[in-house]
Amino acid sequence: MIERLATPIPGCWELRYRSFEDDRGRFVKTFHRDAFAEAGLETDFAEEYYSLSHQGVLRGLHFQTPPKDHVKLVYAIAGKALDAVLDLRVGSPTYGRYHVLELSAASANALYVPRGLAHGFYVPEGEAVMVYKVTSVHSPVHDHGICWNSAGIPWPDEAPILSERDRGFPALPDFVSPFRYEPEA
Repeated sequence: MIERLATPIPGCWELRYRSFEDDRGRFVKTFHRDAFAEAGLETDFAEEYYSLSHQGVLRGLHFQTPPKDHVKLVYAIAGKALDAVLDLRVGSPTYGRYHVLELSAASANALYVPRGLAHGFYVPEGEAVMVYKVTSVHSPVHDHGICWNSAGIPWPDEAPILSERDRGFPALPDFVSPFRYEPEA
């Protein structure tokens, strides 16, 4: 049902789904509790969102701090996005490092983002509709971010379209992380 591919960041996985296509279009099952549990992935999602973003938009790098931190599952249902995660877990072998991959409706892939990673994406062309499932309810007090251009991520645009909020996030070197790395059992 799902193929789980390791990324260089511990606990962060690219998921590839089976896609069923015929002359009517495409069908993709993005979540199945038992399949996720068998793969060692969290299954208790509390909220789900989607965003529509235009070409040149960059959203991120976002996360929630403890005790409202969460696992996030992200995928595109239309278009494509250059998706990035940044490891903020003190003690992690990849602390301060990032991973980038393309998520697209055509590829039927997703990114499973563990607690302690910042997440963001950039839309290189057209529009992208991105879906996010998270394991905790949104908490404005715990909702934070890292400045999009402070971690060395090779974004393809030096002047993306950003929200005022995203412009004001602290740079990675100025961020004191509350996250601690816990190796998987």
